[in-house]
Amino acid sequence: MIIPWYGVLVRGHYYTLDGGPMERRWVEPYCETRRLHFLIAWARVLYVQAKKHPHDPPVVAVVDDDASVRAGLSNLLRSVGYEVRGYGSSQAFLASDETHLFNCLILDVRMPVEGGFDLQHQLANLRIQVPIIFITGHADVPMSVRAMKGGAIDFLSKPFRDQDLLEAVAAGVKTDLGRRESVLDTTEKARRLAGLTAREREVMMMATAGKMNKQIAFELGLSEITVKIHRGKVMRKLQTRTFADLVRLAEEFRLHKPM
Repeated sequence: MIIPWYGVLVRGHYYTLDGGPMERRWVEPYCETRRLHFLIAWARVLYVQAKKHPHDPPVVAVVDDDASVRAGLSNLLRSVGYEVRGYGSSQAFLASDETHLFNCLILDVRMPVEGGFDLQHQLANLRIQVPIIFITGHADVPMSVRAMKGGAIDFLSKPFRDQDLLEAVAAGVKTDLGRRESVLDTTEKARRLAGLTAREREVMMMATAGKMNKQIAFELGLSEITVKIHRGKVMRKLQTRTFADLVRLAEEFRLHKPM
C-alpha cells in the first residue's frame, strides 16, 4: 500500500480519500507518519461507503426513461426480495445522492439527453463502483463490446427473459457484496495499523523486513528485551496470531523496510 497525501493503493486498486478508485500512481509518501495518518481518514470514508447491515436486502437501481419498463423491472426484482429505486434519467440518478447504496445498476442504453454510456462514463470519472447491467431494444455487437470494455457485467437485448435478468442481477450483487466485504476487511486492518505508536511501527517494519531483534535493538538504540516488548504489542494490536501473518499484513500495506 502506498499512501501519498491524497490517496492509497490497496490490493491493486488506487483509492483517493473520497473512497473511489482512480488511475494507479506510484507516488511515495513524504514520511511514514503522514502515510498512517491518512490511513485513518481513508478508512473512515471507505467504511461509510461500504457498510451495510448484514440483514439489509440488496439495493438495485433501475435507470430507464420508460416508466412502464421501470415499473415492470421494479416489480420483478421486488418479487425476489430486492429493494429497488427507479430513476427516469441519468441526471436524476446522479442527483439522488444515493449512488453508494446500490449493489447493482440496470441501465438503459438509449435515453434522452444522456444515454447509458454517458452515465457509465460519469460514474467512472466520479470513482463510483457499482456493477452495471445494460438493457436495450437496439443492440449490436459494437454496442455490447463498448459496454463490456467500460466495465459492465452484462448486456441484455429486449425482450429478454426474466430469468436472464435475475441471474445477471444476482451476479452483480454478489460481486458488489464481495467488494464491500473486502473494503471493510482492509479498512479494519488500516484502523489497527493507525493505532500503533511511531516506535511500534518502526519495530514492525524492521522485523517484517527480516531483521533480528538484536539488529533492531542496535539500530534503534534500545535493549533487546524492549524490542521484544514492542513486537508483542504490535502483534496484539494488529490481532495477528503468527509472525507470518504479520509479514503478510506488512506486505499488503507495503510497510516493511528493505534490508
